[in-house]
Amino acid sequence: MTITLNHTIVPARDKKASAEFFAGIFGLKVESPIGHFAAVRVNDTLTLDFADREVFESHHYAFCVSDSEFDTIFARVQEAGLEYSSDPMHSYKGQINHRKGGRGFYFYDRNGHNLELLTRA
Repeated sequence: MTITLNHTIVPARDKKASAEFFAGIFGLKVESPIGHFAAVRVNDTLTLDFADREVFESHHYAFCVSDSEFDTIFARVQEAGLEYSSDPMHSYKGQINHRKGGRGFYFYDRNGHNLELLTRA
């Protein structure tokens, strides 16, 4: 049996705005109609389902992407003026890492979730 993650709930102060921010940075689309969740399809098997919450803790979401996807998403992060760092604690601002011969960086979304982009898992 192959186990795949089908969806996960992403708590947000404004599910629609949060889903649109994520979709815009990653070059994806918000599925419609928006009901209880604002869903963004990440790949064939996974959606991130943004849900309105008043109180929640920050989460960490890591995404492995190709080198060309990395370049495109990184450019969007820079164009949006988002602060990024090479480490999960955001100690090395304005830098990317080169772990395992790849590239990676971390940035916060508008809800304080720590998003990670990496090219080698």
